[in-house]
Amino acid sequence: MARLRHLACAALAALALSASLTASSRAEQPAIERIEISARPIARFQIGLDQKIFGPLEFVGGLEMTSSSRNLGALSAFRFLKSGSDFIGVADTGFWYFGRVARDSAMRPTGIENFRMVQMVDSSGVAIEKKWQADAEGLAVKDGIATVGFERTHRVAQYRIDPDNMQPPFRELEFLVPRNELRTNRGFETVAYSTEKGGLVVVSEKSLDTSGNIFAAIIEGPKKGVFTVKRNGEFDITDGAFLPDGDLLLLERSFSMASGVKMRLRRIASETIARGQIADGPVLLEANMGYQIDNMEGLDVWQRSDGALMVSLVSDDNHSILQRNLYLEFILHGD
Repeated sequence: MARLRHLACAALAALALSASLTASSRAEQPAIERIEISARPIARFQIGLDQKIFGPLEFVGGLEMTSSSRNLGALSAFRFLKSGSDFIGVADTGFWYFGRVARDSAMRPTGIENFRMVQMVDSSGVAIEKKWQADAEGLAVKDGIATVGFERTHRVAQYRIDPDNMQPPFRELEFLVPRNELRTNRGFETVAYSTEKGGLVVVSEKSLDTSGNIFAAIIEGPKKGVFTVKRNGEFDITDGAFLPDGDLLLLERSFSMASGVKMRLRRIASETIARGQIADGPVLLEANMGYQIDNMEGLDVWQRSDGALMVSLVSDDNHSILQRNLYLEFILHGD
């Protein structure tokens, strides 16, 4: 009888523990935060001037985004799920974000609708609280799959896109660049699909080889292999996307106490993106603090309904009162 009582007590304890763990697990599941975005329109790219054309780029419009939510910010990458409308993004604080760009009759951006954020989760489905474990910097989207590049804990992971129920990654990809060559806070900032190269391409922010060039790789397909991108001046790479002709459009940024923040768009020739090669190309646009820029980190390329090839940029405010969350939009002419 004593043995039966002991077994019964043990069974009850196990059930209680299981219920406790289940409840704890449920309690740790991150909730989706719906955020009201206040968006101030930006009509001029160069401060104080009405100029619209900047080399091959034509400024369409922009938004300065604010909210009472403490989580809005650190927007490090984004991609459109529907051209110029619904989007998905990652923040380097370990959040997914989703929303929609609202437009006027002239197709200019006027606001951000249905914006929400949710924490990324680990393999157990528990929210990742430590920034160094969830420093998401690069994002590519294809066929309902989001591929995310992380730095600090360097990895490239894939997730199934479900804005209402983002789950743990279902796999991690080999990124080919030797791990010891990736600097702690200078890992993969660009993750982009290339039809011409046969799959995903990754580019680091500022992980340099012995010649001072930036490590990158084609990580899928028959052309896969490591290459480098020519470092041009003091700019670091923050994102990139492929153009229809196969060239890679890179977003770059620099900062110094003397000159403040700058941004640059550089077009990398497709034929230079190959195993063992040094990829390079011309600067299309460079802007300093005389323009409506901030810490520009995210980029996407998409086609508007009238056929225009569009370039959209977002900034990372680092959750600083001295910085801004910006969305900027340009037409890229000549393509």
